[in-house]
Amino acid sequence: MELLLRAKCFQYLAFPSSMRFLHKDYRTVTPQNFSNYESMKQEFKLEIPEYFNFAKDVLDLWTDMEKAGKRPSNPAFWWINGNGEEVKWSFDELGSLSRKFANILTEACSLQKGDRVIVILPKIPEWWLANVACLRTGTVLIPGTTQLTQKDILYRLESSKAKCIITNDVLAPAIDAIAPKCENLHSKLIVSQHSREGWGNLKEMMKHVSDNHTCVRTKHNEMMAIYFTSGTTGLPKMIGHTHSSFGLGLTVNGRFWLDLTPSDVMWNTSDTGWAKSAWSSIFSPWIQGACVFAHYLPRFETTSILQTLSKFPITVFCSAPTAYRMLVQNDMTSYNFKSLKHCVSAGEPINPEVTEQWRNRTGLDIYEGYGQTETVLICGNFKGMKIKPGSMGKSSPAFDVKILDGNGNVLPPGQEGDIGIQVLPNRPFGLFTHYVDNPSKTASTLRGNFYITGDRGYMDEDGYFWFVARSDDIILSSGYRIGPFEVESALMEHPSVEESAVVSSPDPIRGEVVKAFIVLNPDYKSYDQEQLKMEIQEHVKNITAPYKYPRKVEFIDELPKTVSGKIKRSELRKKEWKTI
Repeated sequence: MELLLRAKCFQYLAFPSSMRFLHKDYRTVTPQNFSNYESMKQEFKLEIPEYFNFAKDVLDLWTDMEKAGKRPSNPAFWWINGNGEEVKWSFDELGSLSRKFANILTEACSLQKGDRVIVILPKIPEWWLANVACLRTGTVLIPGTTQLTQKDILYRLESSKAKCIITNDVLAPAIDAIAPKCENLHSKLIVSQHSREGWGNLKEMMKHVSDNHTCVRTKHNEMMAIYFTSGTTGLPKMIGHTHSSFGLGLTVNGRFWLDLTPSDVMWNTSDTGWAKSAWSSIFSPWIQGACVFAHYLPRFETTSILQTLSKFPITVFCSAPTAYRMLVQNDMTSYNFKSLKHCVSAGEPINPEVTEQWRNRTGLDIYEGYGQTETVLICGNFKGMKIKPGSMGKSSPAFDVKILDGNGNVLPPGQEGDIGIQVLPNRPFGLFTHYVDNPSKTASTLRGNFYITGDRGYMDEDGYFWFVARSDDIILSSGYRIGPFEVESALMEHPSVEESAVVSSPDPIRGEVVKAFIVLNPDYKSYDQEQLKMEIQEHVKNITAPYKYPRKVEFIDELPKTVSGKIKRSELRKKEWKTI
């Protein structure tokens, strides 16, 4: 019976009614996995079994398909770095190596199901093995970015009560310095060519451990992972996800938004510390049996990114709006993206100006998606759908999305309100469980029958959703409500603006006004700044409603950002309001 359930679950996860294996040079905007948006919404349904484990019920079944010759000869995992090194694993090899890693966790580290493991590694193959090993052992994965400071790591260790940490040479000294303060931490594993006192060396241990491991049985609603928020406002919060919320819930991402098949090669540039890596570097592509491509770069280099997109048969590319903004500033005429057929973006709203520039240079649209660490895809632009520049698209099959007023009433099209997801009477399974150890924060997200995302937006007459701002970022000036994103998009269309952040600033007459912090393109840094300010202000007046133009402009060298690259508008806003 269990095998039948696994097979049925796998069938729902991976296969459209008519799968097509495409040649790598084939380009199309026609969906591979669905007919059109309306049919996708109506027909989407997933059965949630009582027991579910992604490693056993998805990855191991792709291994079986692979061995039976029922999957294209595409790697499951393909990794490169800037030094000419390359790693390719089949699903069978991924399974064997991850079972070895799982034995290290249970035997050498004495970890049991439910114990928490912090993994702070860059984009190296061991990061993927750690993810799958935690699934196999039922231990709770807690990823962290390698940009975390010693203080950041201490906060995460103390908050999570993690029993094990896995990292590399760079961060090991910082962890040794704080480990005595963490009473729950009893195991430390390092990915290194050298031994380190008090640490288990993963590379050496992997050489001697067996790959004979039996995956634990996990119920679909048991805790699978904890993700720390990026901390744009206040301290990072712990977000709990179950084995089904991502392991099954991200089907909507992989099958519909990314539109993947086993013939595709998916490259997602997200940092390993964030839930977006779970979205597009693990669950979404492997649900569909696609190849996960990874390029280890110590820092984001636009030339390397463009060269990789040209050299390797990458068919689907996912990156943040900031990355696309940097890429389109390059001369892209010498690059030929012959395999690339689908580009997506998430993390922050992407400016229409950037999408237009990308289309002009590549012939491809950028399909924007909207979601949170707490969710899977909430809204998205899907293949076959008309793209309205600046829109987040329509609601995903996973959720019933509405725009709400302060009392939880659904607002009509065209009216701005809070973006909410219906959670009563039936809570969607693609949603987080709760903020760990923070019941008041969890309770604050509920309004009537809806989960409140904390973002403001509106829906138009065609059912497209438009992002306005984080609720905390709305500017109230002379009775007008102004969202920073629209002003920032207008600013981006001026050639002098490389980056900008718009916040409220105190004003004795209007209460508050729009202020723009602008990072100038290098060619404009020698210009007369007062003249340039007036020119930019007039430009915004001509692009959008005149009342939205920035009455205050300040040129700065760089914007404050979180370690995930998101602009910390709250920091700029606090700076402004401290002056009164």
